[in-house]
Amino acid sequence: MKLTEADKAPDFALYSSEKQEVSLKDYTDKNLVILFFPLAFTGVCTTELCTIRDNYNKYLELNTEVVAISVDSPFVLEKFKEQESYNFPLLSDFNKDVSRSYGALYNEFVLGMKEVSKRSAFVVDKSGTIRYAEVLENAGELPNFAAIEEVLSTLK
Repeated sequence: MKLTEADKAPDFALYSSEKQEVSLKDYTDKNLVILFFPLAFTGVCTTELCTIRDNYNKYLELNTEVVAISVDSPFVLEKFKEQESYNFPLLSDFNKDVSRSYGALYNEFVLGMKEVSKRSAFVVDKSGTIRYAEVLENAGELPNFAAIEEVLSTLK
């Protein structure tokens, strides 16, 4: 399933690195950037999430929250968040249901690993509608942060 702009964002409820349940409904009345990333502690994923961390105030100024989702366990994500001082929730899609519902799941990744989250970015507006969708086939690429910020600047 491929999600595009104007689709309703699939609901989710996942556990964070703090072992708290986080759902899409928690972000009603805010814009939300949902990032899917393949694996904690890997180079490109660390670069991606550090870029968000270092620019997080810009997102807050745009009335936007950010969550990052991977198939890692909450325990791995806890260590990753601690090591890199991330200032936004890391959510565990260990069972892969949310990645699948967003069309953000590699059938096969590296080293024979199957069903790992595809590097992807979605902007969901206050009404739960997707306003930006980018699903990357090449895990070595980063989402287009400038395009994400441009879309966010148009949302009230």
